[in-house]
Amino acid sequence: MATGTLRAFACSFSIIFLLKLNAFSCQQFSISLQQPLDCGAESYFDISSLSCVKCGPNQVNSKSGLTCECQTGFRVLVSNGASITCQQCPDVNQGVTQDGYGCIRCPGSVGVNGKCQCPEGSVLVERDVNGNPLNEARCEACNATEPAFSAPDATGKRCVRCEDSFINSSQSCVCGTSNVLAGGMCFPLNSLPTSVASSVIFGQLTLSLQSAWFSSFMYSSAAACLLFSNRTACQSLGNMCVMNMHSSSTINNDACGLYNTIYRATAAQGSSQDISYWRKNLPWLYYGEQLGLASRVLQNEPLPVGFSFKGAQKNTNIELRAAVYSVRGEFMRWENVGGGNLQLCPDTLTSQQSAFTFGTAYKQSCVLSVSELLIGYPEPVFYDVYLVIKKAQEEERLLAVPLLNLNQQFNGQFTNQGSNMNNWYLTRRLMLVDTLSGRENSLSSSPRVIRVASNIKIGFQLVPNTQKGQVYPPLMTVAYSDILVTDPSTQTVTVSFSLEYTMDQEEARIKTDIALGVLGGVAVVHSLLKTASWKRRIASPLIDLQTIMKFLVFYAGDLANVFFIITVGTGLYWLIFFKAQQFVSVLLPLPVQEERFVVYVGCAFALKAVQFLHKLFVQLSVDVFFIDWERPRGKSSKHVEGSGEAKSQASPVSIWRTYFVANEWNEIQTIRKINPTFQVMAVLFFLEVVGFSNLALRDPLSNLRRSPEAYTPPHSLILRYGVASAMWLCIGLIQMIFFTVFHERFVEDKIRQFVDLCSISNISVLLLSHRCFGYYIHGRSVHGHADTNMDEMNTNLKREAENLCGQRGLLANSDTQTFQISITNRLRTQYDRIIEPINRRNGPSRLVDASANPCEQSTKAYHTMNRFLGSVIDHAHREMDYIVKDKLLFERLIGMEFIEPLDKSIFYNDDSHSFSDVIFYGNEAVLLIFDTLFFCVVDLGSQNFILAAVLTYVQQLVFRLIRNGMGRRNLASKTLVDKRFLI
Repeated sequence: MATGTLRAFACSFSIIFLLKLNAFSCQQFSISLQQPLDCGAESYFDISSLSCVKCGPNQVNSKSGLTCECQTGFRVLVSNGASITCQQCPDVNQGVTQDGYGCIRCPGSVGVNGKCQCPEGSVLVERDVNGNPLNEARCEACNATEPAFSAPDATGKRCVRCEDSFINSSQSCVCGTSNVLAGGMCFPLNSLPTSVASSVIFGQLTLSLQSAWFSSFMYSSAAACLLFSNRTACQSLGNMCVMNMHSSSTINNDACGLYNTIYRATAAQGSSQDISYWRKNLPWLYYGEQLGLASRVLQNEPLPVGFSFKGAQKNTNIELRAAVYSVRGEFMRWENVGGGNLQLCPDTLTSQQSAFTFGTAYKQSCVLSVSELLIGYPEPVFYDVYLVIKKAQEEERLLAVPLLNLNQQFNGQFTNQGSNMNNWYLTRRLMLVDTLSGRENSLSSSPRVIRVASNIKIGFQLVPNTQKGQVYPPLMTVAYSDILVTDPSTQTVTVSFSLEYTMDQEEARIKTDIALGVLGGVAVVHSLLKTASWKRRIASPLIDLQTIMKFLVFYAGDLANVFFIITVGTGLYWLIFFKAQQFVSVLLPLPVQEERFVVYVGCAFALKAVQFLHKLFVQLSVDVFFIDWERPRGKSSKHVEGSGEAKSQASPVSIWRTYFVANEWNEIQTIRKINPTFQVMAVLFFLEVVGFSNLALRDPLSNLRRSPEAYTPPHSLILRYGVASAMWLCIGLIQMIFFTVFHERFVEDKIRQFVDLCSISNISVLLLSHRCFGYYIHGRSVHGHADTNMDEMNTNLKREAENLCGQRGLLANSDTQTFQISITNRLRTQYDRIIEPINRRNGPSRLVDASANPCEQSTKAYHTMNRFLGSVIDHAHREMDYIVKDKLLFERLIGMEFIEPLDKSIFYNDDSHSFSDVIFYGNEAVLLIFDTLFFCVVDLGSQNFILAAVLTYVQQLVFRLIRNGMGRRNLASKTLVDKRFLI
């Protein structure tokens, strides 16, 4: 016992020790995340240990945050590369040398940085010509007169030639009082307005603030551009106009006002590249000087090259190139657009390059932190975007891509935000992030407001009726978000980049409306015929509210078929013509343009649901009765109590044959020509496993399999509906054909089996779907009796197989057992009179005779109805007689009887077993279309085929349970068969 306890303790200790050891082994390879910004002023970030290390004595963190430097007034005493030692200069009048390694007496004052300062116009000299340090530094003045014309450079270390504007204006390095000093340049008076509007307008925030960048460089850039044709200055001024959203107003001294003033003043200089809107020496910012020129630019002339999805001339590559400028107006480089230069969201290179495949609807969106934007974009970069046009045996040409800036204001109005192209004012040049113009006090201060290109969209429009894939020049649309910086670490901005392709959808819309109008008219006529047929079948000549409601229900079903045909046809049209085309001739509707189509699908589903529920209600209220033809074979003696005598009476007929037929009818009420479970699984298999769902993607590819690394564009609702509906209908039709051609012929046909069962059971079935119309299954046995033993039954079947007895048909020498019947009003009245006591018992309690025995009432009504209907079939009632005839072809086509049964009922021969119309079997088309629409509607709402399949299966199961349960109750009520025998 003790040994077992000790062993258990040892095992437990070992397990705990191993767990602890494993935890320690995991922790010893982990580090805490630290960044240079986390180190503070007295520590630096060690790139080797990836951690913050405290600086030595008299040291502070450097600007980079990766090293330490001496404090102000301290020099470097020892440096071994990894660390330094600092020592304070011994004399108060000494400053630290420029290299930081020595102390030297200053000729003047010591600056705040601890180094010697010289007056303006002088440079600091700390060493002689041989490089030996001086005992005292010297301030040597630069010669500002001819011929030197020198002044200290930006660092103050050497004398360099003065800027030309100083020399040209005053023959010295000093800007005279009659001139204006701005931006390090000297300008004559009255060249431009002496005061400029250096404010930046943030329209979304209704905020205008004074920009430190504009205050420092706007006037000098404008003046240098106008007076000296300084190209860099002109580019810098254009960039300021871009930072002010290209906005134009009556103010002439803001950024865009100064640009336009120079644009008009330099008209005599001519244009660049033979483009009238592109003035020499100036950046190209506007398409014209007024509104309304957008249509000329965008829809005047198509591109000289076409796009093709397939074949040897396949061309789906969109090549864009951008001229990149710094905020100071310097040309930086030519850059191929792609790989993220216009896309702020981080993503794989493969996905980002997918944006420039023609026909692929691309959209990339993400949420970015304001703090990351402040760090990653200290200065804005500007892009002039061009489309590269390559033609065989010709050099590359660059087509300027126009820009639609949604933030642009023209005389205080956002003209570009409307859909009317005639009000647009197209521009050039864009930026992605502007953290510079929102700095108020100084250029080194944090910005109060930043501006981010939150939505960039490149759109292509297809030339109408093109067969060669021609498109108009692309349009780049950009929308900026103005962000008031309060807490950069928590603030975010949502940005997106997309490409879309459009074509004129007006022709398709008109054709759809025409089809809807024509087919809708046909639906009205068909619904009127069905209403007239229904009125005749219920023997009601009056047009009342019920008639109107019936017409509306019939019209709902027919109109649902119209919408279904149009939507399926539309979906297949776009699926086939878009995915299979070689040269681009059609492009998919945009998601906004698909809303009308989705409404049509919704209407089709709602109307088809009305038709389905109406048919379900009709089936659950059908009048059914089983006519038992069996007669007693003899008499039996029955002992009478009290008298001691035996009284003879007819032998009773077994009711079990009726119960058996009733059970079989109850079972076939919900059989269908398709298997719902197989239907759902097969559709889901082909869509998700085989990959047919990939055909619904908004790109020209028709591949069923896609690489996991490839970009997956969004789905088109029209293509998604087309694929889903086609797949559901195809599998359903294949099942129906298989069921009709193979299964019913070689395996099992439950409808014909039921008719055979009625004949063997010697029971006929009367079905009244309307008041005076229904169906009759003649099941009278040709052998006279069916309530017999097995030997006699087998003998009877053998005689029938050998044609040794009569035929099963209602008429002599006929095999027709099923009929459509139109009965007279007199016959229907007698039927209702017999069944009335039972209906009264199921009605309000005040109409029920409490003294009557329900069982006796049911039994009496059953026998009375059985005798009555049997006598009618046997022509025993001359006033309720009937005739048998064939239905005319046109009567079958329109579903309406031309002859009204006034004196005699009419039995129409029906070899097609149309009595199945009162069960699911005969309404397979309605059920298939309803299931198709249900599946597609759920998918369009959820964009999930699996969810749509699950809900469709549940819906089928629920309605099947409802049909079984309530159909069983109706069967028991109408046939007077106790529902306890309906298993």
